[in-house]
Amino acid sequence: MSDPIVLSHLQARALLEARGETERRLETSPDLGRTTVEVVVGAEGVIFPGAESLPWAAIEKICAAENNCFLVDGGEAHKIVLFSEHTFRVYSLLPTEAAPTVLLSGIPMHRVKGTDPYHDTLAKVATIRPVVGHVLDTATGLGYTAIEAARTAEHVTTCELDPAVLEVAQLNPWSRELFDHPKITQRIGDSTEVIEEFADGTFARIIHDPPAFRLAGQLYGAAFYRQLHRVLHRGGRLFHYVGNPESGSGRNITRGVVRRLQEAGFSRVVHQPRAFGVVAYK
Repeated sequence: MSDPIVLSHLQARALLEARGETERRLETSPDLGRTTVEVVVGAEGVIFPGAESLPWAAIEKICAAENNCFLVDGGEAHKIVLFSEHTFRVYSLLPTEAAPTVLLSGIPMHRVKGTDPYHDTLAKVATIRPVVGHVLDTATGLGYTAIEAARTAEHVTTCELDPAVLEVAQLNPWSRELFDHPKITQRIGDSTEVIEEFADGTFARIIHDPPAFRLAGQLYGAAFYRQLHRVLHRGGRLFHYVGNPESGSGRNITRGVVRRLQEAGFSRVVHQPRAFGVVAYK
């Protein structure tokens, strides 16, 4: 079975610009910029490899929705938006020039100003290099962190609270390795509960990239930090995303995070402003 076609306004705009009276062939991306294929641009619409076609009305709809990605199926374009019966929140894919991010009730889960979700992920993972041994990723999201860590780690365990997020990830071309990478194990559940199942010193590296404090305060709590310290191997490193260190709320949250990490037993906590977080050492 071929991978689904997923488009955003970035691809739709280029297709509309190629629209004309005569049939022509054009290179476009069927997966939000990851790869390119040759399509046929005709009077009725666009024909993709495998004979999947999309009429111009659907392409115009995609082009007009700059904050959404669309799944192409059966000649129609379906907006990728899911409502979670678990958290009662709405999730959707926000396109960027690179990898998309997921919107949680309208809030992007990656940085999109001055960077993009892919390079945002690289910055976070780089703070705890070398990424070796067993790695814990406390908040799967679209899986970018787990995928990047798995390039050099021995194994990555990644936890996601809401199954609806993983449904969105399954439709995201940039998340495909999350579901087929042999070194990634997915866990569904609350990280504050799942972490209790791990033995002391299980992980050499931990990447803690939680939603905003107002959405997941328990992931910033002292009890959870003590568990993170317990499962981290001696000499291990923890990256904790906090938020923009230049904002008033970011500074306040960071101060509290640093204090609680130190109280949890971490020997040293170092600010990482370029990655919008801190690194704690055991």
